[in-house]
Amino acid sequence: MRTSVRVSARRKATGAGLAALLLAGGAVGCQKSDSAESPAMTPAAAVARAAKNSEEIKSVHYRMKGKVPGEGRVTAEAAMSMKPLAMSMKMTAPDQATEGPVEIRLVGKAMYIGGNASMAKEMDGKSWIKLDMSALGGGKGLNADQLGAGQANQNPAANSTFLTGSKNVKKVGTETVEGVKTTHYEGKVTVAELKASLKEKDKTVNTTVREQREKSLDQFEKMGVDAFTMDMWIDGDDHTKQFRMRGEADKGPLDLTFTFLDINKPVQVTAPPAKDTADLAAMMKGAQS
Repeated sequence: MRTSVRVSARRKATGAGLAALLLAGGAVGCQKSDSAESPAMTPAAAVARAAKNSEEIKSVHYRMKGKVPGEGRVTAEAAMSMKPLAMSMKMTAPDQATEGPVEIRLVGKAMYIGGNASMAKEMDGKSWIKLDMSALGGGKGLNADQLGAGQANQNPAANSTFLTGSKNVKKVGTETVEGVKTTHYEGKVTVAELKASLKEKDKTVNTTVREQREKSLDQFEKMGVDAFTMDMWIDGDDHTKQFRMRGEADKGPLDLTFTFLDINKPVQVTAPPAKDTADLAAMMKGAQS
């Protein structure tokens, strides 16, 4: 396969893999309630309760929009199951030279990127690239993090809990999101404070959730993000309905809003047909040799 095709494939894998990072959103609650907040609950307590509820989420369906450093504007809709791990996302990046949306599927230890006509033109008719996470990394060459896929196995509820690390959480007001009455909270928090809060909460947070949050924080540090302004919209059932995170990274602003549609509904994702798929690990091995 031509060198230019390999370079193009690597670039598309990197850009689309970054979309996997966008999976790091917030907890979601779709049940409706007449009241968006208990009158006796403080802002910090409301945020803490929603964060605790997010730990129980097994699957999510959400929409995302905003700006990603180095990528520009993005919009996406995704569904993800944590156990077993599976994800399907369709992403559009209008500031990138792509024809139509890019689809990402995560099935087991493999990530598939592509699914549109522009991919097929550059991949000898194959419209999907496969990133085998077990084959990548562990020695010379590319690894999953370098491809931007290091966050692919992150629970999308992890980042919403970061608002609990803020020392200045305040109530902004009440708003309706997707037909659901919610209470809007806001706070500022640094990555250093978030890491410190994780250590303080080691005894109350299970190991899996703590590791997911630590991986997310490491990824943000690599992007050059030192602090966030966090917004959370909590419904009357103490779940986060919408979540926004804003910060400055090395390559520009990070500003993402996640609106959550369903929780704990079945998610089924299948791998693309093998005849339509090019294996990136094999391509890179060929390039190295």
